[in-house]
Amino acid sequence: MTRTYTLGKRAEQQADTRRRIVEAAVALHTEVGPARTTFSMVAERAGVQRNTFYSHFPDERTLLLACSALSLERDPLPDADAWRAIRDRNERLSTGLSALYAWYERNADLTGCVLRDADAQPLVREIVELRWAPYHVAYDEVLSEGLGAPARALLRLALDFFTWRSLVRDSGLTPEHAVRTMVTAISAAR
Repeated sequence: MTRTYTLGKRAEQQADTRRRIVEAAVALHTEVGPARTTFSMVAERAGVQRNTFYSHFPDERTLLLACSALSLERDPLPDADAWRAIRDRNERLSTGLSALYAWYERNADLTGCVLRDADAQPLVREIVELRWAPYHVAYDEVLSEGLGAPARALLRLALDFFTWRSLVRDSGLTPEHAVRTMVTAISAAR
């Protein structure tokens, strides 16, 4: 009896292997960061040989793009367009910061490692700018409407992950109190 070869089954296996590799890399990026994650670590965690790893990801950029895509597919950054219709400036600020701070909370470990490594690694910085910068440009555009220079500066500070971490994780504020604190400061600085 002859065995029939189907590309569908092989393609499914390849997709499954690729998914395992990306999930292993994301887990390691969350634990130790992209700068400290080696291809060997990813291959071992995914349960594949290094040559299999390289057949799916020939370089670090390809892997980082796949990891960032998976992370944002699982939990997309908030969409600033939803806040445009909110006329009251403080309500719009509160809604936007609340959504962003909730995202930071859900993604704190991975975001902290990635942003730490982006400071030292140009490739990680490139991927962060590619994936996150458009969102932050939109946040700034939508939330800064009608604000003067001092208030815009405070808004940029409020949008920063490390500000959230300082207020919530390091200082023990609730996310709601952190949002109110930043909205109050921004409103006072107009």
